[in-house]
Amino acid sequence: MSFFFRRRLSAWAGLGSLVVAAAASAQAPAYPTKPIQLIAQQPPGSGSDAMTRVWADCAAQALGQPVVVQNRPGANGILAVNALKGQAADGYTLMSIGMSQMSVTPYTYRQPPYDPAVDFDGVAVLGTSPLVLTVPAGEGVARLADLQKLAAATPGGLNFGSPGKGSPAHLLTTALLDKMGVAGTHVPFVGEGAGMAALMGHQIQAMTLVGGTAAAQVKAGKLVALAVFDNQRSALMPDVPTIAELLPAAADLARPSWIAIVARAGTPPQLLARLNAVSERCRNGAQYRQRLETMSVTLTASTPADVRAWAARDAAVWRPLIDKLGLATE
Repeated sequence: MSFFFRRRLSAWAGLGSLVVAAAASAQAPAYPTKPIQLIAQQPPGSGSDAMTRVWADCAAQALGQPVVVQNRPGANGILAVNALKGQAADGYTLMSIGMSQMSVTPYTYRQPPYDPAVDFDGVAVLGTSPLVLTVPAGEGVARLADLQKLAAATPGGLNFGSPGKGSPAHLLTTALLDKMGVAGTHVPFVGEGAGMAALMGHQIQAMTLVGGTAAAQVKAGKLVALAVFDNQRSALMPDVPTIAELLPAAADLARPSWIAIVARAGTPPQLLARLNAVSERCRNGAQYRQRLETMSVTLTASTPADVRAWAARDAAVWRPLIDKLGLATE
């Protein structure tokens, strides 16, 4: 076979490959062609739900299809996780998920109900929000030291609430009481809103809330904020000291919560990339940014891989703490 003939065959083969690739691209279905379901793991009215809906509104405009939020609260996100795992990995069912479900909740069970590193594909980390220790107004508790005295004087210690077993609020409050050397009894609720209502109704004595949720009630005089679990004070509550300012031994508890969007594991990478690009477009939008910043959310740039990376980073802190405090149950 001559050199020129071999070159011509090679050129024909290359042209054929381009034609096949173009045909395949032309036949690839567009995405999305129908509404997307977005599972929210907290009930309506919670800080997590509010962030979820802001993202859904913006993503729907960018994608040209409705993004329908479906609330599946319960068991601190496990019901929502199971709902996601029961759907196809086709990008049409997503979930808003928090640091709790990605880094804490699975490890509070001796037999983890799911594996964040295996069951989810990341889309984007939306942002972080400080957590704030609060108490009801009118109880004479104005400082962390007052709460410590109250706990020491109360048989059995404080009754403190959280949005559910294994939530950051559960873990942080438990760890803080342990560092203060006082006892406490955990009272789990189905979502942050239900716990906050019980707190304002004086049915429990303390609860750690998302900063944006707490700020409105503190401003209204219904709650008193004692400490921010972060390395810096919250812009919404600048007079509230950080946990490290009040108790240096608890500086390791300065960990803000975060929320992300995930899909079921096995979702095609090109769909994850498309959704991530939409999330980044939203993050750069003035209206989207303003809506989340009023909730005390600090927006962050991210890639799909960052979701698992953030989960692994925080789990490395939370898992030893869970073991130390003996919080894992059947």
